[in-house]
Amino acid sequence: MTTLNVGVAMSGGVDSTVAALLLSEQGWRVHGFFMRLPLPGRDAQLQRVREVAGRLAVPLTVIDLERPFTDRVIRSFVDSYRAGLTPNPCMHCNEQIKFGLLAEAMRAAGMDRVATGHYARLVRASGPPRLARAAHRAKDQSYFLARLRPEQLDDVLFPLGAWNKEAVHRRAETLGLHFRGEESQDVCFLATGLPAFLASHGLDRTAGPLVTADGSTIGQHTGCWQFTVGQRRGLGLPDATPWYVTAIDGAANRVVVGKAADLMRQDCSVHAVQWTDAPPSLPWRGLVQLRSRHTPAVAEVIADSAGAVRIVFAAPQRAITPGQFTVFYEHDRVVGSAVISRPTPATAGDRP
Repeated sequence: MTTLNVGVAMSGGVDSTVAALLLSEQGWRVHGFFMRLPLPGRDAQLQRVREVAGRLAVPLTVIDLERPFTDRVIRSFVDSYRAGLTPNPCMHCNEQIKFGLLAEAMRAAGMDRVATGHYARLVRASGPPRLARAAHRAKDQSYFLARLRPEQLDDVLFPLGAWNKEAVHRRAETLGLHFRGEESQDVCFLATGLPAFLASHGLDRTAGPLVTADGSTIGQHTGCWQFTVGQRRGLGLPDATPWYVTAIDGAANRVVVGKAADLMRQDCSVHAVQWTDAPPSLPWRGLVQLRSRHTPAVAEVIADSAGAVRIVFAAPQRAITPGQFTVFYEHDRVVGSAVISRPTPATAGDRP
């Protein structure tokens, strides 16, 4: 059997380290690749990656992706907050950077396969590979990979798809590598915190009103980009029951607030719909996940006479947030995704 080359995206963390180790043990010729990005602590991270690669005895190549990461991920992130949306930059990074430009660099360097330390599985039967949830549900990352197209997944390996986190840590420790207590943060470039990061990228603290659904002004804020739907802290609105952000009007710099029941919605409109295979006939019924920590819920994806697409849930869901990605599942398999446009207005029937 011919030994094949596999490029592993290495960050210096436990997951990518063990992914590289497992592939090496399986007989692959492993080559590590590190993305040079405009991140805090980048030099220390690169040093860590070099130490890990040396311990594994695998060559390491550094790929400079600072400019495209800034242009495609950070700029989109900032623009979304400026518009009153709540983005998920990891989705863009996976699609355009990690499994886009980095994977292209790996293939150009002679790699036959591309691998990462994501907790996800690929089901390969007839036709293109199908993305599915990892065995370890608590660490499953299929949601973040849902925008990858079949051709991007064709030569991809996810060595940790059947592993749980505890087993990964134990495996690393057999090499004398200790990572316990180290976890990647949700957004890698937010070490300074979201408000400070956005302020450093030109989002001004501009005063605006806090309003109720009927348009009554009951307070003031210093920039709608500091808020997201479902947020409770930072409103400065004392009352017998808490106030929450229920909507954000970025164009008017208005933040709409309401009570807990006002966060419940049964449907929303979506755009940028992307199906893994040929688009199914609508309505489609299955499980829909609204954000990375949302428990998937039964819903239908429907289209109206004008072709606009909506998601209708079997039961009301809390804090449907414009700008977030929603992912469609059939059992464990990803079948599609879309971007949330806006929740429909609450009705009395939506409230518990």
